[in-house]
Amino acid sequence: MGMDNQEVTVQTVNFSHGKGPVFYASLPCGPRADQMPAGPGTNGPGQKQHLISRLWDHFVAVNHPFCRQKPDNQDAFPVQIDPFIRVIRGTLGRPQLLLGDHMGPAISFCASSQNLWAALCGDGHDIGIDVADSHEFQGKYPFSRVFHPRELCHALKPAGDDLKKAAALLWSVKEAAAKALGCGFHLVDPLQMIVYPSTAGATEGTAWTAVKENSIYDFLVGLSKKAVKRFPMAQSRSLRVRSVCQGNMWLSIALLNRQSYQGDEPSRRRVSQPPKMQIGET
Repeated sequence: MGMDNQEVTVQTVNFSHGKGPVFYASLPCGPRADQMPAGPGTNGPGQKQHLISRLWDHFVAVNHPFCRQKPDNQDAFPVQIDPFIRVIRGTLGRPQLLLGDHMGPAISFCASSQNLWAALCGDGHDIGIDVADSHEFQGKYPFSRVFHPRELCHALKPAGDDLKKAAALLWSVKEAAAKALGCGFHLVDPLQMIVYPSTAGATEGTAWTAVKENSIYDFLVGLSKKAVKRFPMAQSRSLRVRSVCQGNMWLSIALLNRQSYQGDEPSRRRVSQPPKMQIGET
């Protein structure tokens, strides 16, 4: 589904292990030919602020159950029609949304050569969004430094046996997963992330507004034993990614069940007995 609001079309995607939809949208990275280079249509914080404001407005407008705050409900976000919205960053760079003085839903950003993308999740999960273009994997790209041979092998099928397109798919999946984890590639190496064979995700109820020829796939992502040892808070958490093909580009959104954090990552929601993350041998 989508909603046009000041040149921003907000779209949604639902995950089988999530309570509600993830909202995402994009804006061009530069001003239009008839625009002055100022305001929310340009690069920089103003553009991010504009995207997040539109996503928040849409989140409130759809009257998601999480919007109904009750005095005894510690999980609900403080819903305001026009809150003071700002974005801060944690120690490892994870963006965090503040609604006035309260912590807001999980958010994530990424940029392509043409667009700035943002995603917001209002159901208590952590998220990550990334886009990758096959043109980024030209020449003597060091595939062996970021992908396992078996990953490239099973990624070739959704990529139509195009190696560069398969690489773009895998990179968008790994980058989105790293953002959802909140550590980026500071604590987890790309080879320490294992992308398992995909399943087609275009089932009944899927809310992606993809054109007919686009393919949608779901991936389970696991971490190696070395990565879990270095980043133990990732253990026992379910990490899944949904990817959609848009021409030569892959757009991936990762959803990770949230747990309690310490330090600058405040505890906002607890998940009881989540499924364990699959762990590889690397």
